[in-house]
Amino acid sequence: MALRRFNFGVTLSSWKMKYSTHSDPLGTNLKERQAQMMKKGLPVKKPIEGVKNVILVASGKGGVGKSTVAVNLALALSRHLPSQDVGLLDADIFGPSIPTMMNLSGNPLLTDKNLIKPLVNYNIKCMSMGFLVDNNAPVIWRGLMVMSAIEKLLRQVDWSPLDYLIIDMPPGTGDTQLSIAQNIPVAGAIIVTTPQEIALIDARKGALMFQKVGIPVVGLVNNMASYACPNCGHHSHIFGATGAEKLSKEIGVDVLVDIPLDTSIMEAADGGYPIVISSTSNNPLVQAYMSLAEKVLSRLSAIKDEPSR
Repeated sequence: MALRRFNFGVTLSSWKMKYSTHSDPLGTNLKERQAQMMKKGLPVKKPIEGVKNVILVASGKGGVGKSTVAVNLALALSRHLPSQDVGLLDADIFGPSIPTMMNLSGNPLLTDKNLIKPLVNYNIKCMSMGFLVDNNAPVIWRGLMVMSAIEKLLRQVDWSPLDYLIIDMPPGTGDTQLSIAQNIPVAGAIIVTTPQEIALIDARKGALMFQKVGIPVVGLVNNMASYACPNCGHHSHIFGATGAEKLSKEIGVDVLVDIPLDTSIMEAADGGYPIVISSTSNNPLVQAYMSLAEKVLSRLSAIKDEPSR
C-alpha cells in the first residue's frame, strides 16, 4: 500500500528522513520535533507603536458581559490614573459593541502619516470595526480577512501615546485570540465569566489558552454574581454562588471582583453613558469597577516583578 500523503505534501517517510538522528533513527520523538517547528514558525512579537501596556478582556462564551466590563475597566483606569492615557480597541469584528457603549459614531479621519485617528469620548481613544462599516451591515468575512482587519486596527491606528490599551476580545479561543497573542506583547488577560457552569466551562478553556501561549492571566471577573431585589433588597445567586471561586482555585488565579446583575449597568451601557462615568463615586457598582482597576494595576505590577517575566 502506498504511503499516505498529507494535504501539506509531507509523507511519513520524508518526515522520518528529515527528523531521524543517530539516537532516534526512526524519527519517533515527534513531540520534541513538533515543538521545534512551532518555535521556528512563531512570529516575533512587535509592540504597538506608542503603546506601553496591552490588557486583554476575554471570555470563553458570549453573553457574559465582557464588553461592559472592558468599557468600564477602561473608564475606571482613566479615572484612577487621570494623568495617563487609556485606549479601547474593539477586536470583535462581527459584533462590535464599543460604538454604542461609548456613544461614538462616524468615520475616522486619517493623519498625515496615513494612520487612522481613533474616535475619542470620555477621554478614551477608541477604535472599532463599527466605525468603518454601516451600523446595520453584517460583516461576512473569512478568517484571513478578519486577521487582516485585526492587524490594521493594531498597527494602522494612531494610538500613540497610550499607557494602557484595553482590547475587548471576541468570545472563544479562535484565530483572533491566537493572532493577537502571537503578534504583540500582552501585559495580561482578564477572563470574564458568570457563575453558571456552562459559562465556566468555556472560561476555563480561555484561561488555559492564554497560559499556553505565555500570556499571564491577571484574574477572573465574576460578572452577574448576584441579584438584589429592588423591592426588598434580598440577594439571590441566580446563576450559582461558588462557580467562579472554584474555577479560580483550579486554574490558580484570583477572582478580582464580583459584579452584581443590575439593570442600571445595562441601561447605562446601552445608553452610551457607562456606569463608571454616569454615576457618583459612592455608588457600589462604580466602586466595584474602580476596585477592579486597582487590582488589575497591582497584579500587572507584580507580574512585571516576577523573575520569569
